[in-house]
Amino acid sequence: MRSLIAAALGLGILLLALLFYASGDSAVFSDSLPSLFFGGGVFGLALLVLLGWRLWWLQKRIRRGVFGAKLTFKLLLMFGVVAMLPGLVVYGASVFFLNRSIETWFDVRVDNALTSGVNLGQQALDNLLRELDKKAERMALSLSDEGRGSIITGLSTLREQSAVHEVTLFDARGGVIAHVSGERGTLLPVLPDRSVLRQQQPYSRIEEVSERGLIMRVIVPVYSSALAGETRMLQLVQPVPAKLALDAQAVQLAYQEYQQIAVARVGLKRIYGAALTLTLLLALLMTFVIAYLLSERLGAPLRTLARGTRAVAKGDFSQMPLAKSRDELGVLIQSFNRMTQQLSDAREQLARNHQQTEQAKAFLERVLANLSSGVMVLDEALQVRNLNSAAAQILGVAAAELDAQPLVGLGQPGEALHEFAATVAARFAEHEGEWQEQVDYAGHGGSQSLLLRGTRLPPGVERGYVLVFDDVTKLINAERNAAWSEVARRLAHEIKNPLTPIQLSAERLARKLDGHLSPVDAEFLGRATQTIVSQVAAMKSMVDAFTGYARMPRAKLEALDLNELVSEVLALYDGRALGLHLSLAPGLPRIAGDSTLLRQVIHNLMQNAQDALTGHPAPSVEVSTRLGNNAVCLSVTDNGAGFPEHLMTRLFEPYATTKAKGTGLGLAIVKKIVEEHHGKIQIENLKSGGAVIRIALPVFAAVGEHR
Repeated sequence: MRSLIAAALGLGILLLALLFYASGDSAVFSDSLPSLFFGGGVFGLALLVLLGWRLWWLQKRIRRGVFGAKLTFKLLLMFGVVAMLPGLVVYGASVFFLNRSIETWFDVRVDNALTSGVNLGQQALDNLLRELDKKAERMALSLSDEGRGSIITGLSTLREQSAVHEVTLFDARGGVIAHVSGERGTLLPVLPDRSVLRQQQPYSRIEEVSERGLIMRVIVPVYSSALAGETRMLQLVQPVPAKLALDAQAVQLAYQEYQQIAVARVGLKRIYGAALTLTLLLALLMTFVIAYLLSERLGAPLRTLARGTRAVAKGDFSQMPLAKSRDELGVLIQSFNRMTQQLSDAREQLARNHQQTEQAKAFLERVLANLSSGVMVLDEALQVRNLNSAAAQILGVAAAELDAQPLVGLGQPGEALHEFAATVAARFAEHEGEWQEQVDYAGHGGSQSLLLRGTRLPPGVERGYVLVFDDVTKLINAERNAAWSEVARRLAHEIKNPLTPIQLSAERLARKLDGHLSPVDAEFLGRATQTIVSQVAAMKSMVDAFTGYARMPRAKLEALDLNELVSEVLALYDGRALGLHLSLAPGLPRIAGDSTLLRQVIHNLMQNAQDALTGHPAPSVEVSTRLGNNAVCLSVTDNGAGFPEHLMTRLFEPYATTKAKGTGLGLAIVKKIVEEHHGKIQIENLKSGGAVIRIALPVFAAVGEHR
């Protein structure tokens, strides 16, 4: 193979030498130039076949998966491209100098004269255009302080002083503000392209207009401080002198005719061009052949590097190839070894950083998991990316039902979760920044008041949104109870003072007039006095109830047996008249409670049940206890009419009642006492009729967790 390539190179060099010699008009070889072209073409074809055969053999090695074959092919292409680029440059330079040499055979003086004439005309036009540029700048400077009222006069004066044919002033949108021309026939300006005006940059060109011939157009910006920074554009149009335009066109026409005459030299250029092309092709083919041999020799150390690279790619940094040479390839192998060592160190550092990142991520997840606020992260398409356990707990759904779900697809239409998601999506669509809103959420755990706060993630972070929401039901209830307590305290204070004087006055009036009136008047006076006294007593009772609500004593918690307390209180009621049924779970743990306050709770619940069953043909009240979730639950169920639906959210507010008599403080006091015991209360209407009130009180062992 090497001998064949050496012979081909020798033959190619000999053929190129003969071709160069024949191009010098030698008497021996000038007639054989076509034969040399033919021989060179045949030799080039032979080199092409040889190179194709080696490439075909190399392709077979690549298909068989021989290691290093692809590397050899790439090196061959690289060497070939590196050789081709300078060859093409030399070829282009040779063609250029060849053309220049042939050009010297013709009358260079005429060509130069025509060229100089064309350049001279162009320079004359450029000088006129530069002069017009200077005039435009001076006029723009003069117009910078002009207002709208004096702009026409100013333009006319400046046009006459500068001897300009046409001046036009445009506003920032391209509208004509003023136009001044030296001829009456040019009432309309030569409008420029709007893109030139929108750029608000200086513009100067020589253009040809169909009706005016060659013109010089200059456009400059006019910065006016009197118009609040408005930028105008000033256009100057000056026709090119007719004599100069005719001379320039004449020179250009003569130059074109001379070029057409010089076409006769094309044939000679083709002969030398073909010789140069053949030389280039032969040189490139021989270069590719040599490149193949060099790529084979260079492939050995590079294949070693390739094996090391494959080992590094698999994570094996122990491969350290030996550098057998001191040239650049040896330095490359040493650099590869250093890189391998650095990669090994970097991998260890990356592992440490990854461990630290995982620890930080786990810490953040623990923080989010222990937050009482619900946190929900959404992507740009409002799809749930992440949420903490508090979010799922507040919404009353499993976290798996929310994770990776689109916000608008949460829940079924009509459900509280669906309405919640629709509200959040609407607020993110309305607000670009932060927003806050309080909504009511009727989930499985009852009606809740949620405070929502949403914001868009800041720039530099992944696009998306963050939603934070809190269950503020207890806070709102506490504020409402505090307000009602204050109202009750003031109401009791304001009403109680005049009651005693009213009662005493009525009694004194009765005693004073006793025996001084007729029997009919005495009877009337007695009834009126008794009415006043009884109503005053009723109002005192009401005031005492409000006073008790406002000054509810703090619970003194101690270990109590709820079953024993319930049995003790229910012994005071007529079980047969109420249809009372007891279902007390045995072995319940003791609760943390105040016996006095809890007796009041049980009395209020039984009184509500008794009032609800007034007039019922078959009254039934069931009182039950059970253990659940580290708390003892007390339930009172009746088969009455239940509570009105419109009052379900207000039953624990003072004066929220359906009874004709009473203050409506019973359930409010019950709720307040239950909260003092760190418990929970829930009211529910039964589908079969009636209602149930459930109270959950913590066991005595867990009371410390609530303090």
